[in-house]
Amino acid sequence: MVQTHKILTLNAISKRGLARLPPAYSVGNDVADPDAILVRSQDMHSLVIADSVRAICRAGAGTNNIPVKAMSERGVVVFNAPGANANAVKELVIAGMLLGARNLAPAMRFVSALEGDAEALHKQVEAGKKAFVGHELPGRALGVVGLGAIGSMVADAAIRLGMNVIGYDPEITVDAAWRLPSQVRKATSVEDLVKHSDFISLHTPLVPATRNLINAERVKLMRKGCVLLNFARDGIVDEQAVLDGLNDNKLHAYICDFPSNLLKSHARFVALPHLGASTEEAEENCAMMVADQLVDYLEHGNIRNAVNFPNVDLLRESAFRLAIANANVPNMLGQISTSLAAAGLNIHNMVNKSRGDMAFTLVDVDAAVTDSVIAQLAAIEGVLRVRYIPSLD
Repeated sequence: MVQTHKILTLNAISKRGLARLPPAYSVGNDVADPDAILVRSQDMHSLVIADSVRAICRAGAGTNNIPVKAMSERGVVVFNAPGANANAVKELVIAGMLLGARNLAPAMRFVSALEGDAEALHKQVEAGKKAFVGHELPGRALGVVGLGAIGSMVADAAIRLGMNVIGYDPEITVDAAWRLPSQVRKATSVEDLVKHSDFISLHTPLVPATRNLINAERVKLMRKGCVLLNFARDGIVDEQAVLDGLNDNKLHAYICDFPSNLLKSHARFVALPHLGASTEEAEENCAMMVADQLVDYLEHGNIRNAVNFPNVDLLRESAFRLAIANANVPNMLGQISTSLAAAGLNIHNMVNKSRGDMAFTLVDVDAAVTDSVIAQLAAIEGVLRVRYIPSLD
């Protein structure tokens, strides 16, 4: 038997993803007082998010459209789907490298402007094609900034194409390091990477430390004729610096997934309409991943792939479980344990994990938890949210 929960959808979510939710759940775009929200790209910063919301699930990787800090302060877990769209983005990056290396975009514009009969077209083609001579990828150096799920797949694909790959990621995880091909040479800094790359592909989130990651100083360090690829976030590139680099012929091309009024008229700027994850497979993968994560959280309190709370996984040892979102402050476990002991509740198992300023605690006890105990726990300074999750099995 499963629990009943109400899920609000803010965008069209893949049917295969929604099918992972139990039939007892109420799901729709007009659900009142939802327990959770499923979202893709809708901007939630100006939305009034109901107090009933316990989780927000982004069917994708980036969470810039979600007020994560405000949700953290309310104890709302924000999930995403890292890696679920990695292959789709990887394929687009490879396409972008070929667009830049073979001058395909200006060549296509040239062809679309041709006029005349077949003989005239043939003469114009033979006379004009010299302007679009490109080069092949084997032996060229690709610099990858950010070696997570997408960056490591891009690195692997480039190696298979015969390229030399340089990588930089100061915060690489253990899992990502295991995924990374051994042939990737480690750069010591972004400056080191850009100086030695013929192509540069960016795969970092947009945070204060990465805003304008590619700036005027770093453009000047690039090899002449470098192709810059950005299928991550537009804000990690200083557009004016890129425009200056294109005009100075320092940059051969800028290929990205983000249209720009400043750059759109430049012949060697190629922008796509944010197609990185726009495949049926990627949308399904993202929706299925976050749906599974949401069910596990709502019914058991386990957390996988949250952006604001730690991963927490506790095998149930009792039918009575408490899930507590709390600030990462001293003596939190002591206060929780003391409150439960005072209520005569024996702790079967407990886990507490922290991530920065946030922490999460799961506690299995041997008897039902009363509303008064829940209220006492919620009153502890630093506790953000308390959920009682009795098993219905």
